Amino acid sequence: YIPRKKQYRYLMLYKPRGYVTTTADELDRRCVMDLLEDVEERVYPVGRLDKDSEGLLLLTNDGAFANGIMHPSRHISKTYRVTVRPDVTEEQLIALSKGIELDGKMTQPATVVVKTKEPGRVVLLMTIHEGRNRQIRRMCESVGLEVARLRRISIGPLKLGMLKPGTYRDLTAEELRALRNAMGTAEAAPAKGRRR
Repeated sequence: YIPRKKQYRYLMLYKPRGYVTTTADELDRRCVMDLLEDVEERVYPVGRLDKDSEGLLLLTNDGAFANGIMHPSRHISKTYRVTVRPDVTEEQLIALSKGIELDGKMTQPATVVVKTKEPGRVVLLMTIHEGRNRQIRRMCESVGLEVARLRRISIGPLKLGMLKPGTYRDLTAEELRALRNAMGTAEAAPAKGRRR
């Protein structure tokens, strides 16, 4: 008898708005796991996106990998496309970039780029290196910006790309290698291919 080697799965999901990032919800809200009904392995979300946010969410059953992505010491960047209202001032952009005090502690400096400006709304690209609770929303609110839409478009070198809301796919070996490099664990075990 040879014990079966654990099959690790590494999934990228486009989390739609209105879903909670939990494996089960006591309030009977829609969970991200509802979108993975044909995934046999018990995978778990890596980090979270709040109910009203959307975009790139990683799921895996590899605990060491998940911890590596989430651990603040790794400084894995996360980039968000943030639509704010009504307009943004130079002062607000500087404040967001330098860091905002949340719960008595400053956030790390962020990269903030104005992507498009239209009357009454601005699209920002915001990159942060930590993952505090509802961090982007709270940073924007603290400088007086209303967040109309929030979508995570990348985690480290991994990009959401053309994935449609509510759909998922397995990460490629190259994507896993790039993520492991970003975590500084490139010598970790190579990615397993998909089970046929």
